[in-house]
Amino acid sequence: MKKLLLFILCFTGLLVSAQMECTLGIGGRDNATIIEVFQLNDIQQESLNNWSAELKVRNSHLKNKAKFLLKKHQESPPNVLMEMSHEYRELLDSMRYNSKMMDRRLLGTFNKKQYDLYVELCGLIAMDPLRVNNSVNEK
Repeated sequence: MKKLLLFILCFTGLLVSAQMECTLGIGGRDNATIIEVFQLNDIQQESLNNWSAELKVRNSHLKNKAKFLLKKHQESPPNVLMEMSHEYRELLDSMRYNSKMMDRRLLGTFNKKQYDLYVELCGLIAMDPLRVNNSVNEK
């Protein structure tokens, strides 16, 4: 029962916070698709590969912390699980932030034609495109 409650708390927050932003998914299984669809040049492809690797490094630390948190609190009482769910959500938020940061980096390298295609594709699936101003804020 505790695990079910934890699952519901964590993933309800995940679904609510994922509000219709159109992301590229850098670092996932779609890098080849991104290259093909947006016809990335060699420099953009190299950047994409580097940023994908960076994202994996950044998020692997956060994923390990999340796994440890879940393992540590397997048998915890509900009040402790509630506190832990906030910590878990912060880790998930950090991973999403990292992913969007990498997407914005790549979008910042897009030429007008590539960015317009991105905006058009986002519109087709009724999602809001990420806006880019060529200076990505990083933590």
